[in-house]
Amino acid sequence: MTEQKYGDASVALNDNVAQVEIHRPPHNYFDVQLIRNLADAFNTLDADPACRAIVLSAEGKSFCAGANFVERSLSSTAGSDSPRGGNPLYSEGVRLFSCKKPVVAAIQGAAIGGGLGLALVADFRVVSPEARFAANFVKIGIHPGFGLTHTLPRLIGQQAANLMFYTGRRITGEEALAWGLADMLVEPARLREAATGLAKEIAENAPLAVLSTRATMRRGLAEAVKAQTDLEFVEQNWLSKTEDHREGVKAVAERRPGRFIGK
Repeated sequence: MTEQKYGDASVALNDNVAQVEIHRPPHNYFDVQLIRNLADAFNTLDADPACRAIVLSAEGKSFCAGANFVERSLSSTAGSDSPRGGNPLYSEGVRLFSCKKPVVAAIQGAAIGGGLGLALVADFRVVSPEARFAANFVKIGIHPGFGLTHTLPRLIGQQAANLMFYTGRRITGEEALAWGLADMLVEPARLREAATGLAKEIAENAPLAVLSTRATMRRGLAEAVKAQTDLEFVEQNWLSKTEDHREGVKAVAERRPGRFIGK
């Protein structure tokens, strides 16, 4: 099993299953470069017939805590502060959604904000009881992103998605399983094993038939995510300039509720 590096991500292929792991512990905050590295890794695996399924995991406490708004502004995270300039982060995200091989995510801890969006790139999510999921954008005065306004209601239904979007509340691993946000709930010590087992169960089948079936089931998904992230970015752009967004980022850094004024 030979390991390849894609920046802060590694890829190891064994028995037709590729292990793609993020190495930015403890919280695995993302930026444009990390999502680009993941998309490059996925594209390489798409072209490799020896790979029939992918396990996406992360080193550390969190699966992915999203963008680190405390250390950088939305514009520097996204790579542009003009809707007309496009959003490199979301362009790379669309590349991930365009991956042809089935993906199983192993989620040991927090998948927050855009990190939740990354988790929803996968076809299946194997989670531990310590996993936490939140679309907490309203708590920092910003609009949801990473295609979540399309992918989350598609997965758990409009009402449950609305609840997560409007409140920003955290969902436990058990709740995620009950809502359909997770597919398996296992103890932390068995998380990687269970995710790999599911990937192997997929990989043992006729590969062309699996790819064909997946393409049908995900038909139009990448295109829908592209359209939705274009809209999300426009909304994020103007909200990023508000006093409420600045207060929300400060409140998160100080671990307190935001004192919002609607400006």
